[in-house]
Amino acid sequence: MSFKLVSEYSAKGDQEQAIEKLVKSIEAGNSHQTLMGVTGSGKTFTMANVIERIGKPALVMSHNKTLAAQLYSEFKNFFPNNAVEYFVSYFDYFQPEAYIPRSDTYIEKDSSINDEIERLRLSTMGSLLTRADTIVVASVSCIYGLGSPDDYEGMMVPVWQGQEIGRDELLSQLVAILFERNDIAFGRGKFRVRGDVVEVHPAYLDATAIRVEFFGDEIDRISTIDVLNGAVIERVDKHTFFPAKQFVSSPDKMQRAMIAIRAEMEQRVEFFEKKGKLIEAQRLKMRTEYDLEMMQEMGFCQGIENYSRHITGRPPGERPYTLIDFFPDDFIVLMDESHVGVPQIRGMFEGDMSRKRVLVEHGFRLPSALDNRPLRFNEFMELTKQRVYVSATPGPFEVVNSRPENRGHIPVHGNKERGIDPIKLRQLRIIPSPTNDPVEAFDATKNGTPLIVEQIIRPTGLLDPTLTFKPLEGQIDETTELCQQRVEKRERVLVTTLTKRTAEDLSEYLQGAGLKVRYIHADIDAVERVEILRQLRAAEFDILVGINLLREGLDLPEVSLVCILDADKEGFLRNETSLIQTAGRAARHINGECVLFCDVVTDSIQRLIDVTEYRRARQQEYNEKHNITPQSVVRAVQESLHQYQDDRSAAEKLNSSLVGENATVYDAVNVLMELEGEMQEAAAKLEFERAAHLRDQIKELKQRAGLEKENEVRKAKAKVKYAKKK
Repeated sequence: MSFKLVSEYSAKGDQEQAIEKLVKSIEAGNSHQTLMGVTGSGKTFTMANVIERIGKPALVMSHNKTLAAQLYSEFKNFFPNNAVEYFVSYFDYFQPEAYIPRSDTYIEKDSSINDEIERLRLSTMGSLLTRADTIVVASVSCIYGLGSPDDYEGMMVPVWQGQEIGRDELLSQLVAILFERNDIAFGRGKFRVRGDVVEVHPAYLDATAIRVEFFGDEIDRISTIDVLNGAVIERVDKHTFFPAKQFVSSPDKMQRAMIAIRAEMEQRVEFFEKKGKLIEAQRLKMRTEYDLEMMQEMGFCQGIENYSRHITGRPPGERPYTLIDFFPDDFIVLMDESHVGVPQIRGMFEGDMSRKRVLVEHGFRLPSALDNRPLRFNEFMELTKQRVYVSATPGPFEVVNSRPENRGHIPVHGNKERGIDPIKLRQLRIIPSPTNDPVEAFDATKNGTPLIVEQIIRPTGLLDPTLTFKPLEGQIDETTELCQQRVEKRERVLVTTLTKRTAEDLSEYLQGAGLKVRYIHADIDAVERVEILRQLRAAEFDILVGINLLREGLDLPEVSLVCILDADKEGFLRNETSLIQTAGRAARHINGECVLFCDVVTDSIQRLIDVTEYRRARQQEYNEKHNITPQSVVRAVQESLHQYQDDRSAAEKLNSSLVGENATVYDAVNVLMELEGEMQEAAAKLEFERAAHLRDQIKELKQRAGLEKENEVRKAKAKVKYAKKK
C-alpha cells in the first residue's frame, strides 16, 4: 500500500520548497539531510509530505514520550488509512537493577508496565512485519535490545478458513507463543476454550478478540468479536496471531540457549571461586539456576532480556536486535528536535554499560548480560541508511554531516585536533555553536550532496521576534515595567532566570507589584505544569517565570514578550541553542519581542542576532513579494477540565427525589462518571497529560462531594444509574 496524506491544508510559505528539496535529496540516495524549520513553520506537516512522496516505511524519533505522543496523534490524523504506530518505553515507573559496592546495596529491578503501551509496542512489531505502509513514532527506546525479528516472525501462527488443523494443535501453538489459557478472566494475551470454539485475545488488540470455530479437525469459521459482550463484529477469511511477548524463540533455540547459559554460569562460578569470591559465586549460581528453571517450565523468566545473546545465538560483543531490525532494508528516519535527540542517542550506551559492569563484577549477572544493551552511536548510524534531522537549531553534528563539503575544516572523531572552524560554519547562516569536542563525520555522499533545507517562512506570515537589549543593572525593575505594559494590552509574558531560587523570588517580587504571576521548574510535577500553561493561555495569570522548561515544544500563541535575565552568562542555559529556542516562544504573536538583559554581547548572543536578522529579512521580503499581512496564531484554549461547583440553579433542574441523596451529590456523581469516561478516552488516545489531569480533577471532585471511599462511590453511582433507568 502507498501512503495517502489526508489534510485540509496545503503546503504554504517555505513548506513546498522544503518538501521538494528533501525528497530530491533522499531519492538521490543521500544519508544526511537537515530541515531547519523555525518555530511555527509547520515542520510536522512537511515531514508528513516527505513520507507520502518517498513512499517508504518511516521511523519518526522524538526525544521524550510527551512530544512522541503529540507526533503520533498528528500522524494518525494525516495518515488515517495507513499503519501509524507508537513505540516508547512501556514503563510507567522504572528502577533499573543496580548495585552500589561502597554500601553493599543491591537495588532490585522495579517497574510498572503500562499495558496500553505494551499493546502498542506489540502492534508496532506486527505491523512492521506484515505491512509496507507503516510509520512508527518512537522515543529513544527503539535503540534498546529486543527479540529477534526472525524468531518473532517465525513464531507467528496463521489460521484460515478451511485449514486442516486440530483444536488441540492450535492450542499448543498458542501456548508456544506465550499465550495463556484462562476461561474465566479473559484478557490480552489469553485464550479460552468452549467446546469446538476457541476465542483468542491478541496482546496487540484492545477491545477485539478472534473467535475460531472448528468442525472436526477443520477451521469452519473465523470472526472478530467484541471482548466485552462477545458480539460478532465481522467474518474474516484468515488471521495471523503474533506472539504475546516481545522476547520469544522456538523451543529448539531455547534449549540450546539454556545449555549455553548453564555453561557460562559454571565457567563464571569457577572464576569467582578461584578469586576467593565465594559470595559472588553462590549468588550467581542461585540466581541463574532459578532463571533456568523458570525458562524450562514457563518458557520465560523475569529479566529474560539479559540472556538475549544466548537465545538469539549471537556471538559475544555483537550488537543486539532492536526495533530497527524489524524495518525493511529500505526505510527513512526523521529525527524531530535532533539537536536534543542526537546527543541523547550518543549517551545511552555508556550510561547503561557502567551500571551493568558493576552487576557482572559482583555476581548479580552473567557477563553475557552486557550484550543486552542499547546501540552504540555508530551502530545506529549503520542501521539507519537515510536520515532527516528536523530542528529549529540543528547541532554541529547535523550541520557537519548535511554539509560534507565543510569536512576539511571540521575534525573527524578521534583526531587530535579539536574544535570546529566557526568562520566556515558562520557561512552556512545556520551558525551552530563552536564546541571543544570533535564532531564525527559519517561519509554518506554516494549519489549526491546532502543539504540543509531552511524552512523560515511561516504560513501565518509572522516574523521572528524583535530583539531588544537592556543593561543588567536594574533588570528586575525594568522587567516589572515591561510586564505591566504587556498586561495592560492583555498579552502574556515569559521570564527566564538561571536558578530555581531566583524564579521563586522573582515571582514573589512581581506579585508584590500587583501582577498575576506563577513560576515553573523541574520540581513541579508534569501534570501541574500542563495546568499552569493552560492557565497562562486562559489569562488566569499573565506572567510565567521559568528556567529551562520554557523552550522546545511550548505552543503559547498569547505570549508576546520573552525576557531573558542574565543573558550574557554564557553556558548551557544561555548558549546559542537555548537563546534561539527561548526567543522562539514569542514567535506566534504579531507583537513578538525578546528582551535580553546583558552588559556584554557574548558569542551566543551575537549568533542569535545574526540568525534573527537573517530570518526577519527573508520573512519580510517574502511577505512584501506576496502581499501577506502577518497574523497572530489563533488557537482555542483548552477549557479547564470539568470543575465541580455547587450551583443551586443546576441542582434545581435535577429530581433529587429519585435518589436518597441531595441534588448536589447527584450532580457530583453525574460529573464524576462523565470525567471518568473522558479520562479513559484520553488514555486510549495516548493523551496522557490530559488523562492525568482528569484523574486529579476526579480526586478533587470526590473530596468535595464527600465520596472519598470507594464503596461510597459505587453506591452513589448505582443510585444514579437506577434513577436514570426509572
